Amino acid sequence: MAPSVLTLGWGFPPNVTGGLDTYVAEVFRAFERKGIEQKLLLPAEYAPGTHDNIHSVETGDGDIISRVGRMGDKFVELAETVDIAHTNDWFGYGPGLRVKRETDTTWVSSFHSLSTDRNINPPEREVETEQRVADQADVLISVSDIVRQDVLELYGADSHIVHNGFTSVEAGDTDVRGELGIDGPMLFFVGRHTDQKGITHLLYAMRKLGETDATLVLGGSGHQTDHLKMFAELLGIEDRVQFVGYIPEEALGDYYEAADVFISPSRAEPFGLTITEALAADCQVVATPSGVRETLPDDCLVEVTTHSDSIVEGIKEALSRGGAPEYEPRTWNEVADDLLDVYTGALD
Repeated sequence: MAPSVLTLGWGFPPNVTGGLDTYVAEVFRAFERKGIEQKLLLPAEYAPGTHDNIHSVETGDGDIISRVGRMGDKFVELAETVDIAHTNDWFGYGPGLRVKRETDTTWVSSFHSLSTDRNINPPEREVETEQRVADQADVLISVSDIVRQDVLELYGADSHIVHNGFTSVEAGDTDVRGELGIDGPMLFFVGRHTDQKGITHLLYAMRKLGETDATLVLGGSGHQTDHLKMFAELLGIEDRVQFVGYIPEEALGDYYEAADVFISPSRAEPFGLTITEALAADCQVVATPSGVRETLPDDCLVEVTTHSDSIVEGIKEALSRGGAPEYEPRTWNEVADDLLDVYTGALD
């Protein structure tokens, strides 16, 4: 008999649509298709009101630890009736530890990324909490071997690898090239404008491309956006770079469809759902090391390092390729099966 599962999440599309929110929603739907007995606990601010087995708690004001802490009582209450309580990343530490101490339920925790991935100088509180998760959780999962190796090296704990599934976004009827006035090749990036994403290296690569009719379209925003715009001006490439800001999900598919090359220049990419979205749109992808690479055939991606010279060569290679990349997308049903195998092994 399949184990029953309780999951702690933060958001559920379309209410917050980060990678973790997508993961939680896709796994929830896959378990639902398989008839798995499950419950999901979310902040009331982000919870959809369409499922009887999605529970919520008003988390109020404060930092994420304070807000997640207010979910602890409900998480313990719900955990009393299931076999597995699954948290994600460092913010799930408090409720997960309470389940371990106060119930007989097995606590599973997934690492989707580490604080060292997200920050050049990671907050000490996050690092310490990740160490506690690694030490205390009954079972650890990493979304890629990249993450598994980092957890092992930094925190001395081994974990099961369960890769994410692939996602896609549907194209609509937006004429992206026409609206942006792009005639030549379109290079595309979308994501948070942070140090982790390596966008400064991409901009410098555009400078090193020299004379080109290619246009780089940068979607997304973040604390680096103004700095990146200034950097593009200093490099003298502002006429070849378009900052389009936040791209709503209903338009995102049109951007992927319009692009000739999607570029992921990240310093750290534990998995890379945007890469899977670009592949689904038959886009050539230039990418630094990522977890998704572990699930793809050789030469599916144009692999580069986070260095402008390498990115330049990668762009040239991608533009010279014909046709769409060939690969078999990993499904969320496969993710669900792998998770159930880990759960069952933990209960044996």
